[in-house]
Amino acid sequence: MTDDHENQRSQAELERDIRQARKFTPKEAMARLAGPGAMKGASPVSPVQQAETEIGTWLRSNVPDEEGALHMLLQRNLAGSELLLANLNRPLEALAGYCQLVLASDTRLGELVRQADVEWGRRMDERPYFDRDDYASDPNDPYTISSVRRALEDVLARLAR
Repeated sequence: MTDDHENQRSQAELERDIRQARKFTPKEAMARLAGPGAMKGASPVSPVQQAETEIGTWLRSNVPDEEGALHMLLQRNLAGSELLLANLNRPLEALAGYCQLVLASDTRLGELVRQADVEWGRRMDERPYFDRDDYASDPNDPYTISSVRRALEDVLARLAR
């Protein structure tokens, strides 16, 4: 019995010495908090984050948007949405559903364009161009009703392939 006690004590001392000799990282802190075997076979990234990342990666690879505001808005509007949560294993179907939802409503499309103009203005530190019903679109406006409509239709066409 004394041998067991001494063996456990020497093991604890050895473990303490090993821990003192290495740097303590945030990764190790998370592992200790989770407990032994908590991450066995599981991804440290949640399924929601994985789906959001897949959408962002697909958009950057398949949809031209030099300013990046439309990509960001599509991803942000889908993040944590019921549409995405219902399609965690098929995030691109959630993206297609969102695009269809926006294209089906002129009000939603107009709001997305307004948000894109605001985001573009923020990024470029310029006053945004807003579409107005009585006036033609400004030629410098990167996000108009027609350009965003075309972009969303292009997303749907690429996803259908």
